[in-house]
Parts: sequence; structure tokens; C-alpha cells
Amino acid sequence: MTWHRLRSRLALIAAGWMVCAVAAAQAPEAPAVVSGTLKMARDRGTLIIGYREASVPFSYLSSLREPIGYSIDLCKLLASDIAEAVHKELRLQWVPVTSANRIDAVASGKVDIECGSTTNNLERRKQVSFSPTLFIAGTKLMVKKGSGIRDYRDLAGKRVAVTAGTTNEKTMRDLAARFKLDLQIVVARDHDESLAHLRQGRADAFATDDVLLYGFIAQKQLKAELEVVGDFLSYDPYGVMYRKDDPQMARVVNDSFQRMAKDGEIERQYKRWFTRNLPLGVSIDLPMSPQLEAIIEATAARSF
Repeated sequence: MTWHRLRSRLALIAAGWMVCAVAAAQAPEAPAVVSGTLKMARDRGTLIIGYREASVPFSYLSSLREPIGYSIDLCKLLASDIAEAVHKELRLQWVPVTSANRIDAVASGKVDIECGSTTNNLERRKQVSFSPTLFIAGTKLMVKKGSGIRDYRDLAGKRVAVTAGTTNEKTMRDLAARFKLDLQIVVARDHDESLAHLRQGRADAFATDDVLLYGFIAQKQLKAELEVVGDFLSYDPYGVMYRKDDPQMARVVNDSFQRMAKDGEIERQYKRWFTRNLPLGVSIDLPMSPQLEAIIEATAARSF
């Protein structure tokens, strides 16, 4: 074999190696070995998201009957991170849930994550897991203007509407027992029904998280009719729910929220939904609290 022919053959072999190397570099990364929620989502090609229909501005229906809100936007970003973790594009399937059935919907597998206004507490953590805190609320009272009710001490002999399955129901029952208030708890199916009880005179007050009350007043333009009164009656940190004992899912959720905290996405979404006009043209006008600012900073710096 002449040197010219040998050199040509070596060049062809080298070119072949280069083609193989480029092909290997461009080939998609093999899917990671996943389990739990990640595996189910990858296998079906769908992430199932539970949402609330009337938790303004966290999770509610737009005029086009589509889920929108602060929690919804954060969950869409989380969904992108979940898709990246399973190396597959995932379709989003939206399933409405209520205060009464949302925890069971997550625990039973009906939905993969729940994106609403759900308080993270010890009792619920026995059944489900939670993302890092995305909002801090507290139970307050909404009453008709001129009612004479200024705080919980004025509720003796009154009717208080609460929504079934909320921490606010337990807060009001505990408060009534502790201070021996002779009040009647009126349990409604959802927040809209609780509000209707108050507006139509079937209840003297509506007790739920303060931000939801302000959301109702802004969304339904009820400032001339209703007001929020009194001090906080509870401490309620909100989070995204997902199934318990799922370490791979927990890692993705925690990493996603840490990234959103670091790059300022949580703060940007907060300003969009709490300090600017909602799609309906009104604003809740609620700046971020120092407590939530501190929690977001801690989430950005935390090693999960």
C-alpha cells in the first residue's frame, strides 16, 4: 500500500470517528430512571394539575374559563421543570378541585400537583407534601359595612360562614371554644357560596384567608358593600401540594422553587398578580410582606 493510499484510508477512518462523535454529541440524553409521580407523568405524557375555580388571585377561571393566577403561573414554570426532569414534553391537564376534596385528590393520584391557595400545616403534611412557601396569609373576617362587627369579640350570637375543608373552619371553631363565643358556624361548599351567605344575610361574617377576602372585594367590586376587619386569627403559609413519600418529585419541586426564588421569578409573578391590575381591570394592591420576602430569600439560599 502506497503512502498516499494509506493516508487516504486513515483520513476516512478519522472522518468516520468524527461523524460518530458528532452524532453522539447531538443524540438526546437518555431519559433518567424515574419513579413515583415523575414516572407516571412521563408514561402518560401528561401532568395533571388540580386548580381552584374561585381563589383570586391565586387560582381562578378567566372570562374564557381558563385557569389563571399567581399559583397557576408558578405551577406552569414548575411543570416545565418536571418535563425537563423526565426528558419529555408533557401536556398539561387541568382538573378543578375544591377545599373539601383537594387533599384527597393529590393523595389518591387524581391530580399530580395542586395549584391553589392551600395552607401547609402539620396535619396536612401527614397526607401530602408541600413546596416551599409561595405566600403567607391569615384568617380574617369580612362583614357588611355598618354591621358593627370589628373583630372576633363581636361575633357572640352571630353566624359565621366558612368554607368546608379549610383551615379557617378549624380556626373559628377553636376560637369559639377558647373564648366561649356563642356563634353559629355556617359551612359552605366553596368560597363563592360562603360569600353568598354573607351578602344574602344568611351569615353575619365570612372567615377565610385575608388575601382571598381582598380578592373577592376587588374582583366583584364590593368595596362599597363589604370590608375586612380585625386582626389575624391564624398564620397560613401557602404551598403547592404533591404526593407524600416521593423523593424524586420533592427534589424537582424544591429545585424549581429555589431557581424561581434566585432569579426573581417569584417576585415578578407576585407583582403581576398582587400590585397590578388583574385581567378584570382592578388591583388587590397588596405589596409583598416582609415575612414573605424573608422566606423567598431563605428559599434561594437554602440547601434542600
